Amino acid sequence: MKRFLYILLLYLPCLLMACDGSDDTTDGKENPPTVVPPGKEPTDPRTLYNGIRLPEQWPPIRSASSELEKGMSPFYLSDKPSVIDISVGRQLFVDNFLIESTGLNRTFYYPEYYSGNPILTPDKDWEKTGTKGAAFAAPFSDGIWYDEKEGKYKMWYMAGGGSYATSGAGVTCYAESSDGIHWTKPTLSIVAGTNIVDYNSERDASVIWLDKQESNASKIYKMFLVARENGKWRYNYKTSPDGKVWRTEAQSEPIADRSTVYKNPFRNVWVYSMRHNVRVDANKLVRARDYNENTDPQAGTKKAEALLSAFWFGPWPNERRHSDYPAIDPAIYNQDATPYESIMLGFFSVWQGPENDICASDNVTKRNQVMVGYSRDGYSWFREDMNPFHAINTTSSDAWNQGNLQSVAGAPLIVGDKLYFYLSGRRLRGTQEITTTGLAMLRRDGFASMKGTGELQTPLLKFDGSHFFVNANVTGEMKVELLDSDNKVIEGFSKDECKPFKGDNVKTEIEWVGNVSLTSLKDKQIKVKFYMNNGEIFAFWISPSSGGESMGYTAGGGPGLNISGIDKTN
Repeated sequence: MKRFLYILLLYLPCLLMACDGSDDTTDGKENPPTVVPPGKEPTDPRTLYNGIRLPEQWPPIRSASSELEKGMSPFYLSDKPSVIDISVGRQLFVDNFLIESTGLNRTFYYPEYYSGNPILTPDKDWEKTGTKGAAFAAPFSDGIWYDEKEGKYKMWYMAGGGSYATSGAGVTCYAESSDGIHWTKPTLSIVAGTNIVDYNSERDASVIWLDKQESNASKIYKMFLVARENGKWRYNYKTSPDGKVWRTEAQSEPIADRSTVYKNPFRNVWVYSMRHNVRVDANKLVRARDYNENTDPQAGTKKAEALLSAFWFGPWPNERRHSDYPAIDPAIYNQDATPYESIMLGFFSVWQGPENDICASDNVTKRNQVMVGYSRDGYSWFREDMNPFHAINTTSSDAWNQGNLQSVAGAPLIVGDKLYFYLSGRRLRGTQEITTTGLAMLRRDGFASMKGTGELQTPLLKFDGSHFFVNANVTGEMKVELLDSDNKVIEGFSKDECKPFKGDNVKTEIEWVGNVSLTSLKDKQIKVKFYMNNGEIFAFWISPSSGGESMGYTAGGGPGLNISGIDKTN
């Protein structure tokens, strides 16, 4: 009876708000949905928050026969908008979108693993896998988020299942933390005496999304569970008011395992990233992805289906190969994505082999390493750097990240000046795999910098704010100059009037003598010219306040950030 009352109270708000209502008429294929950047309404539904205009055919039609192993490159890098809108988020130099000319060089950076890894290990009976010593306690995408309302880090992860496993598959568990490093596994009532929150299914991947823009309190937590029934993998869409008690709302058409879902809030669509194992011939199987999108996650889930007519991308031609199995062609094993500031961050788990039967005979763990990509339209991915963003450890036979690394939904979290990335890793104990959770840290915005001594000039920009900020590390000095559309210096904003910056800061305001802000330039279009002497710049933005808030998306959130998932004042 207590259990019944608990669930009733949790879902009472949903019943009162008619949460079963769903617009099942939007399939997201015929026309792109309305663009909804933070605090702005578009005048043209095909023009994105940054000025990029979507092609007439949306989503684009790509050929699985001719483009299967060619990766992709964004159309907007060769066909830039005449004016780029930088009103949303920190502007990162991860590609050439914001560069008209430069003498600086792009340098990529990678997170450093936390020295105390792993941060979560399988130490409960229900985290065991089978009866031979294997165990699993790590997100398989799943989700790690910071809840600003409760001031708490929250993790959903896959556990081995133990006696609660269905057909040998795992179960979904919940953990929480006060610092993002040290985690506890609370005892919950869903399965008495455990931290299990979802079971009784043959689960594979799962995504738990803390939807900070959701107005319906009963659906703030969204789960997209990939489970097999009668031999078919399908998405199972579930919602929850607390991330613990879940209600099923929809099920998809057949898909493949290791498929994921994420939200692109810049366009207010849910993206279904579906794995598709494409059989090229008797000797070759290519792991690729299909694409679906929908403004409504319930309707989108019902219609999601892995079809080659919705082919999205396969491996890039220059993927890294396994040093011990160099003849194996790499493949895209998984893809997750997160909105961060002004872009979508993509995490590509690249499979480098070998196949499962070879792993068993050679007693090795399959090699997946996580690579990163960037998108400004939410569909086209830019991957200039093919080095691992999260790399395996090849120096220690007992390393927690010996092989099979997988990304986590929600990451990164913004913790002060750092970004926290979480991932799963596997190692062998004898012939049994032990899967645990690790943490890696990176400078805020620190994916790539423009570095050296020289100049960098942007294309023509429009903006809403009045305070100019940079994230930079400068040994010599950096000055900033503002130009008009004719490349003429705007009076009062020359490099000689700029107060030079020297030092290392992820958020520092640039001022000019006589102009502490850009208020006098309201409604004007500008170009920005950076003069760098022995330094590097990671990002710039024009904030509405002297506090430096960017109005961009804050990915998985973090302490002190706004509960909306947008970087604005509380």
